[in-house]
Amino acid sequence: MIKLFGKDTLKWSILGIAILLVIAVTALTNAKVDTSDGLNKSTPPDVQDDIVAVESLVEEFGSRLQLVSLLAPENVVAKSIEEHYGDLVSPELLAQWQNDPQNAPGRAVSSPWPDRIDSIKVRRVSDDEYEASGEIIEITSVEKENGGAHAKLPIILVVKKIDGRWLIDAVTLGRYGEVNTFAYENNQYGFRFSLPRSWEDYSIVSDNWEGYTPDGPQGYQVVATGPIVIIRHPEWPEENPRQDIPIMVFTLDQWEKLERGEFHIGAAPIGPSELGRNDRYVFALPARYNFAFPTGFEEVEEIIESGPLKSNVIIDAGPHRDAISLPE
Repeated sequence: MIKLFGKDTLKWSILGIAILLVIAVTALTNAKVDTSDGLNKSTPPDVQDDIVAVESLVEEFGSRLQLVSLLAPENVVAKSIEEHYGDLVSPELLAQWQNDPQNAPGRAVSSPWPDRIDSIKVRRVSDDEYEASGEIIEITSVEKENGGAHAKLPIILVVKKIDGRWLIDAVTLGRYGEVNTFAYENNQYGFRFSLPRSWEDYSIVSDNWEGYTPDGPQGYQVVATGPIVIIRHPEWPEENPRQDIPIMVFTLDQWEKLERGEFHIGAAPIGPSELGRNDRYVFALPARYNFAFPTGFEEVEEIIESGPLKSNVIIDAGPHRDAISLPE
């Protein structure tokens, strides 16, 4: 006769089954939430509801970013933050942004502007806390018409359930990832200038500016000169010129004299507007540079408004050091 179970065998079999049941229950209870490809089928229904609520909150927050202009005076920005973010963020975060508006998310320049938050992924931290990550999609009028993104800014949001409501309690912004831009590098004067991809086959044209003084013995006299670096669109035709991007280059001393009124440039009542500077040069946009409104002037305005010029410290200017001069 074959003996199937002894006392010890039965005891260990029951214990093994019990252990397997505990492991199975634990696995179901601690099922991870993975929303990279949608909700897992094993995700409990209440967690699924929370994830949907958090995603909706983040999407709504993303749609309102463009409504908060950070260019306005601080008291106006603080009021706008409360108006547009007040029902989406915790009281603590709202107060933090109102006390320091320039570190709040929003519309930093007129173009490009934040349009939405895409690629949202949600991670469960606890019953009352989730972490959402995504990308702020910034667009210009070009992307608004044709679709796509001008730039992407990573964002991480901590979302907590506060008094029965899901609210954003912390926001961390990453670094920009430009998707439709590249940079023109000028090592002679030490600056880089971001341009749309449509300008990729640009050309550089050199010109000079002249500074005049009206009180010389012979009337108007040239008392200062310097270069203009002109970035020209690849589709610039002779018969119908497109808008150029002219960048005037001044020494620091020249710029100070210009601001003191020791000389002026052209007949315009207002002077050039500063785009940026480094330890040797000031880069400026000529007054009324687009007075004729040629083809493409709107695009150039958007480029300028996006703050495209970044300056570099010049370690050795070499033979270019005396490229700008003050006539004797």
